[in-house]
Amino acid sequence: MKPQPLITVQDVQASSRWYQAVLGAESGHGGPDYEQIVHGGVMILQLHHWDAHEHPHLGDPDLMPYGNGTVLWFQTETFDAAITRIAALGATVLEAPKINPYAGHREVWLRDPDSYTVVIAGRYGDMGPGAAP
Repeated sequence: MKPQPLITVQDVQASSRWYQAVLGAESGHGGPDYEQIVHGGVMILQLHHWDAHEHPHLGDPDLMPYGNGTVLWFQTETFDAAITRIAALGATVLEAPKINPYAGHREVWLRDPDSYTVVIAGRYGDMGPGAAP
């Protein structure tokens, strides 16, 4: 079994561009109603428009903030490259890159275009340049 999270968004194509830029990923489907974000040939996230395909259990687009209590967490082997992409995009940063001593890695917390919380984390032991793993 593998996770394939799906979030509902207002603008699938804009969210797709945002996630592709932040994650260094690519489109696996494309379109205004549904998208698959793919990294290394593996789907890592699905985006679905609120009103498309008449799915009754996607949630209520009028209840904000979306994903309250849910964090989309992505681990990367290339944390420094992710930080460069995030800065170039001008993404909303909730917590600047930092070392999480409890998790044993670096991480940055972001807000996506629909107000979902997103974390990009380095691999376990990634404490930054010059730090011992």
